[in-house]
Amino acid sequence: MQDNTSSPLIDAEALAKLQAWQGRSETLVDDITAAPVRALSATLDRDDALPEAGTHLPALWHWLYFLPHHRQSEIGEDGHAKRGGFLPPVPLPRRMWAGGRLNWEASNPLQVGDKVERTSTIASVTHKAGRTGELVFVLVRHEVRNARGLALTEEHDIVYRAAAAPGEKAPPPTPVSKDAAFSREIVPDDVLLFRYSALTFNGHRIHYDRRYVTEVEGYPGLIVHGPLIATLLVDLLRRNVPGVQLARFEFRAVRPTFDIAPFRVHGKPAEGSSDNKTFSLWGEDADGWLTMQATAVLA
Repeated sequence: MQDNTSSPLIDAEALAKLQAWQGRSETLVDDITAAPVRALSATLDRDDALPEAGTHLPALWHWLYFLPHHRQSEIGEDGHAKRGGFLPPVPLPRRMWAGGRLNWEASNPLQVGDKVERTSTIASVTHKAGRTGELVFVLVRHEVRNARGLALTEEHDIVYRAAAAPGEKAPPPTPVSKDAAFSREIVPDDVLLFRYSALTFNGHRIHYDRRYVTEVEGYPGLIVHGPLIATLLVDLLRRNVPGVQLARFEFRAVRPTFDIAPFRVHGKPAEGSSDNKTFSLWGEDADGWLTMQATAVLA
């Protein structure tokens, strides 16, 4: 009798080798310059004053710095750096930013003109066999410091997935809440995705190479960057709550957002929040399904 079950790509021995990356760390240095701030402000269609030395960096805009600068010969087929550098060499082809948790030091905001240092550590590597195949989760912890000390801590969730199987069905979608207090529609055209990829020096082809994303990875269109959606959620809060300064932010990607139709971002004060400092934020695709869920706590 033929056995149709396939052996897992990641068995106990393979997982142990990946978990040898736990505890590995790297430190990068950078300068908070004004040009990326001006560029992201334009990309988000904001009419901000020109940044100058001392201008506070908006929440999540630190993702414009500490960018990967791998040599061209070090780039893999998907546009990411080849596996096995700082991140473990997970043998699963689809890699996504699944979410994160951030905490800002209210007394020490990042500012234009700061010289900054980020120390990143691989906190954990875990494996799970899900309904749609194998998954590997890598948790990276970042600490960002300037001359005045610790400014930001961040936990970054990365998920690796197996390639899509023929006829594979997507997980059941989640309907969105309909009681938003404020909302905004976003048109994710090629220019928006290209500009954000360029600003973050992100070569991942799923965000700009339509042939690759549809024919190789099997998606219906270009994928809107998870960090861009998170940034748009915080930007929505900034547009509707004057003087926003965040103390905490956490977000979780629920479902991919594609460039084939406009999507919406929503927000409202969180239920049960008596101090008016906690907000629920979420993304909605063109079909009315939840794409990202987030919570923001004001300082």
